[in-house]
Amino acid sequence: MHFRFLALAAVALLTLVQNAGAEAQFKYPAAPTSNQVDDYNGAKVADPYRPLENPDSPESRAWIEAENKITFDFLKTIPERDGIKKRLTEVWDYERFGVPFKEDGHYFFSKNTGLQNQNVLYTTTNFSEAPRELLDPNLLAKDGTIALGGLDVTEDARLMAYGLATAGSDWQQWKVRDVTTGKDRQDLLDWVKFSNASWKKDGSGFFYSRYDKPDERDKLRSQVYNHKLFFHRLGTPQSQDKLIYERPDEKEWLFNAEVTDDGRYLIITVQRGSDPKNRIFYKDLSDQNSKVVELLDKADAEYNFVDNEGPVFVFRTNLDAPLGRIISIDISKPAKIAELVPESKDKLEAVSSVGERFVAVYLQDAHSAVKLFKRDGSPDGEIPLPGVGTAAGFTGKRKDHETFYSFTSFTTPTEIFRYHFDKHASELLFKAKVKFNPDDYTTEQVFYQSADGTRVPMFISYKKAMKRDGQAPTYLYGYGGFDISSTPSFAPANLVWMEMGGIYAVANLRGGGEYGEKWHEAGMLHTKQNVFDDFIAAAQYLIDNKFHRHRSCRLAAAAMVDCS
Repeated sequence: MHFRFLALAAVALLTLVQNAGAEAQFKYPAAPTSNQVDDYNGAKVADPYRPLENPDSPESRAWIEAENKITFDFLKTIPERDGIKKRLTEVWDYERFGVPFKEDGHYFFSKNTGLQNQNVLYTTTNFSEAPRELLDPNLLAKDGTIALGGLDVTEDARLMAYGLATAGSDWQQWKVRDVTTGKDRQDLLDWVKFSNASWKKDGSGFFYSRYDKPDERDKLRSQVYNHKLFFHRLGTPQSQDKLIYERPDEKEWLFNAEVTDDGRYLIITVQRGSDPKNRIFYKDLSDQNSKVVELLDKADAEYNFVDNEGPVFVFRTNLDAPLGRIISIDISKPAKIAELVPESKDKLEAVSSVGERFVAVYLQDAHSAVKLFKRDGSPDGEIPLPGVGTAAGFTGKRKDHETFYSFTSFTTPTEIFRYHFDKHASELLFKAKVKFNPDDYTTEQVFYQSADGTRVPMFISYKKAMKRDGQAPTYLYGYGGFDISSTPSFAPANLVWMEMGGIYAVANLRGGGEYGEKWHEAGMLHTKQNVFDDFIAAAQYLIDNKFHRHRSCRLAAAAMVDCS
């Protein structure tokens, strides 16, 4: 919350200072420096600010505190600041719900009353009744910094494995809770990092990944090596967990395991760092002596397991399809790939197998569209959405008659829906009650040309009563990296900004994932300049179309533009 507030205050601050025609004079502290010079194959590169890489040294701490004092001393002089903070707190204080999932007639979902540090986990058998609290992470630490990192519930809804992370750490400690009593069992797993958990169908235990116990020096390092996949048998100490798979020859590989819906196979997804291209291995759980089979071992594309029909595995992939498609592979004939749903003009973002159908979430010009396909890949309609926004969820079992999803937009706080496959209809389950009128605001999507002529989309949100005369201050955001898509989402800070008369714009820069892998590659490495060109062109579009006045433009690394 504080980061978002400061970002908003910074934009407001720029406008206030410029409108007053004033220029603040600051005397900045000298940063700690050294005579550090690195030798890269004969090339000498000076790095005078190397001391700042240790933020906890006395010199760094003193510099940070001096910088903070300058900032906050000035912020305190802005008369509007307290009013902005009060309104932000008011808008932020609303109920928020997570997307439910179901096991054996029991529904599980998260909820935040408004200003809680952590979401609380609830369970119920009927949404018309008051749910029962299952886990409140806010009670685990006085400062509210212990968070629920992941969970998995047994098929009979009797037990829940869950991970806890402290103070934002990647390290998690996993426990097992009895769903009926709400009490923890004796099971306790340490040194878990970058891992989910997946129960065997008989509830005897679950699969997870962890590292060997690190020494104190390694524990705080950004990266450790040699991830290992284990099976934890319920009621036994972690020291007796069975090693399922490891690759000491590939120390950077990460393993995540998932038991198939029919319980027959263990699907092992193998990643290397943040590279979206991955490998898929599997193990036949019907044979306790079976070996791990390296099914897709080339890391030549992104593969996401969807479901299986016996030995026929279904995947979402961008293999020979930059925008994504759905394929199947018969593991008895792994060299042959069958296409179920071909690549379309829109990016295939996610696929799930629910209600004897494939539910496919697409990105159409950076906003969601949801289509349904039969098991043979033939079209089976779509799930209409409330508007132009972002939808997510759609999990469940193959035999389920319902699924759940969330929907949000720049002016719509996240809403939760239940979709009934038999009725072909959505039901609004949870609606956020935020203290504002969404009908007072609008979002339009425009397309502009970048420096090389590329067509780039941008969302522009503002109050309907705003005059299009180029006088409104504008907050322009863009990312453009790591295949991450910037889709519509609700944020209280942005709402308050628009409420004060500001415009909030989001440009879908190259380097993101809005149009698949080609769009991503067009903004990385030697083509990175496209990201900056796209962002500058977005600012120019806002100026040319009288969304914002133009005297001078300042672009910041945080993707903020102020053109005054």
